[in-house]
Amino acid sequence: MTSVAVLGTGLLGTAIATRLLEQGLNVHVWNRDPSRIVSLVEKGATAIDDLRQAAQNDRVLITVLRDGAATASVIGMVGALSGSTVIPMGTMGVEESRKLATQVANQGGQYLEAPVLGSKPQALNGTLLVMTGGEAQVFEAQQPVLAHLCQDPLLVGPVGSGAATKLALNQMIASLTHSFSLSLQLIQRAGVPVETFMAILRPSALYAPTFDKKLQRMLYHSYADPNFSTALLRKDLHLFLEEATTAGLQDQGLSGLLTLLEQAKGTELDERDYCALHELTVLR
Repeated sequence: MTSVAVLGTGLLGTAIATRLLEQGLNVHVWNRDPSRIVSLVEKGATAIDDLRQAAQNDRVLITVLRDGAATASVIGMVGALSGSTVIPMGTMGVEESRKLATQVANQGGQYLEAPVLGSKPQALNGTLLVMTGGEAQVFEAQQPVLAHLCQDPLLVGPVGSGAATKLALNQMIASLTHSFSLSLQLIQRAGVPVETFMAILRPSALYAPTFDKKLQRMLYHSYADPNFSTALLRKDLHLFLEEATTAGLQDQGLSGLLTLLEQAKGTELDERDYCALHELTVLR
């Protein structure tokens, strides 16, 4: 039976661990806050009390942590990896991922970055979009594990390419949400019925399914129970802008959006669904 350790059991990590348990894998779990693993242990997971136990028996280590710094710290606490493969599924910068790959190698392990697009619902039904970066032989070896979470895991290139792809996609989340919010704000102020606007938008080349997914939240200002928060969107957009600067890209438009998202800091919007950005597109 394949043995997997899931390190980090927030919203996504818990869903990933639950899916792997349901698929019959031997799942071990760890979180800084032990109360966050109780429900998983009740479902059959084994608690990791000491991170130095995490890499026993060539176990696959899936990390689902807030950022690159947190991931590097936790893997450092694991110690000797003894041939285990580390698969970070959280979003991090390109250089952060490359440095983590070097750290993992120095600790005696293998590395396959595998950031995902999707959240709790997709993790639970195995339809996450997984974009991996690393060596082909490591990818091939880990495909059976990834296949429990994704219908078609892709190797997009060497270490760093998976991280770059994820940041590129998350930038589009921010940009699409912002543009839809602005359009929605304008047509409402002009007295155009929202459904009339949507009836024109939906069959057009401009339409993205996320617009309907977030429409009701925006209309009713309802942002509770997020799968992805405003704070995380801001963090990922900041990472994208760092990579854009390194790549010599023009970032003026996006830097303004980041400034807008900074206004959520210290407010209840920060831990709400990221489409709470809608509350920031009106001059106060």
